[in-house]
Amino acid sequence: MLTLNLGASALQHPSFTRPDFSFHLNCFPEVSTVKFSLQNHHVLTKTSFLVANAKRSQDMSDPSLDIEIDEEEEEEEDDDDDDNGEYEARSGFRGREDEKNYDKDPEFAEILGSCLDDPQKARSKMEDRLRKKRNKILHTKTGSGTPMKVTFNKFDFSNSYIWFEFYNAPLEKDISLICDTIRSWHIIGRLGGCNSMNMQLSQSPLEKRPSYDAVQGANVNPTTFYNIGDLEVQDNLARIWVDIGTTEPLILDVLINALTQISSDYVGIKQLGFGGSEFENWKENLTTEDAGYSVHRI
Repeated sequence: MLTLNLGASALQHPSFTRPDFSFHLNCFPEVSTVKFSLQNHHVLTKTSFLVANAKRSQDMSDPSLDIEIDEEEEEEEDDDDDDNGEYEARSGFRGREDEKNYDKDPEFAEILGSCLDDPQKARSKMEDRLRKKRNKILHTKTGSGTPMKVTFNKFDFSNSYIWFEFYNAPLEKDISLICDTIRSWHIIGRLGGCNSMNMQLSQSPLEKRPSYDAVQGANVNPTTFYNIGDLEVQDNLARIWVDIGTTEPLILDVLINALTQISSDYVGIKQLGFGGSEFENWKENLTTEDAGYSVHRI
């Protein structure tokens, strides 16, 4: 066997033994083999391999070529992969995983992709989508088709009750919706959002470009919402005490509009009453939960 040592020089640095790549040509009975040992201190991967060199006159087209890779190299590659995995875990890099993935809804992704190139096509696709999935998008109204009745009985903006009469005893979710609505109404009123003295945009002509006078808005008399009580419920009746403070009918219109929509879409309200110390079958001495009385904080 003839052994050639490549890379040997006068100044040869120590090297490490690396995995062997062995190429065995089994198609020839007698061959001369040459073993090359490559050693390079600049390269981390050091390879020694055995090459079987056959005569050029022989046919090299036989497919029976076996390539054997030592297990040491496979272990080294596995170690490198583990190191890369640990690096990704430490760095926290996850590529594009955090971005919204529209593959979950390819139909919607197709609509978005075509909205700029062909808006009419995107519109027709969206209409088809709504027709197919309208049961999941549009919910059936659970309120009442009969308009809510609104009454006033000596209503005092500084000290009065607002009364509710439902068609049926409200469920917990219905009470939660009513409480959220009243709470939002109180916040808007307390911040002065319902001020009929400063309605510049609603009173401006529609054909003109909207404009707002900040000085005029800052100089109007402010409105507020002083205080509000908790929502009390007895069977299908409810009431809440309010101290609006300033006489501002707009704040009542805002509440009536909101409750009208709630009565139509969610929970039917038979009557909404402003003022008065008594209402229908409300019992002042009924204050226990066993009797159907409950208090809900606003």
